[in-house]
Amino acid sequence: MTELLTDARTIGPLLLTLKVLAFAGTILLPAGVLLAWYLSGRPSPVRSAVDFLVAVPLVFPPIATGFILLMLLGRHGPLASVMPVDVVFAFPGLVLASVVSGLPLLVKPVEAALRSQGRRLSEVAAVLGKTPWQTFRLVLLPAIRRPVLAGWLLALCRSMGEVGVTLMLGGNIIGRTNTLSLEIYNCVFTGELGRAMILCGIIATLSGAMLFTLKRLSAI
Repeated sequence: MTELLTDARTIGPLLLTLKVLAFAGTILLPAGVLLAWYLSGRPSPVRSAVDFLVAVPLVFPPIATGFILLMLLGRHGPLASVMPVDVVFAFPGLVLASVVSGLPLLVKPVEAALRSQGRRLSEVAAVLGKTPWQTFRLVLLPAIRRPVLAGWLLALCRSMGEVGVTLMLGGNIIGRTNTLSLEIYNCVFTGELGRAMILCGIIATLSGAMLFTLKRLSAI
């Protein structure tokens, strides 16, 4: 078991997954909170369209979501020319897959918290002469910090287990884009069931640590 745990084919996907989570988490936190703030405003056609796009990964099959992104961002896709870096079959594609899959789990609880508390607090702040941005930064954010942290941890858990979108955008290239979840699939495909169990244990440990933190936050 120790040999399997220290195998370069196990360590490589683990380090890659942690790197993806670090980048995706850094993007998810501000993007998710700002999107939730925007969506908690007065209903409009644009807000409805944005809300639909954010929520799509919750109900649409991940493999289909990944295929659509592949068609949009691939070499001949309509968005490929405006991207500053290559996304498909590269590290940025893994980060994008993690952000897309985890974003709804952060946006939705934060949006709900803002809707339940935001109106009253915003009215009080407006009476005190605060601008909308000051209200958001100085009043609303401190009031919803727990839902923000909880949503962020859930988003990271979901991102770590993502397979469908990651497979389409990353391509499962051994040594380059094979994250922990994809490497489990590779192990089962090649009959390395022992290493697959080790990888499952690593994911279970990381997920358990996040869920334990989430439970502690809920108890505070």
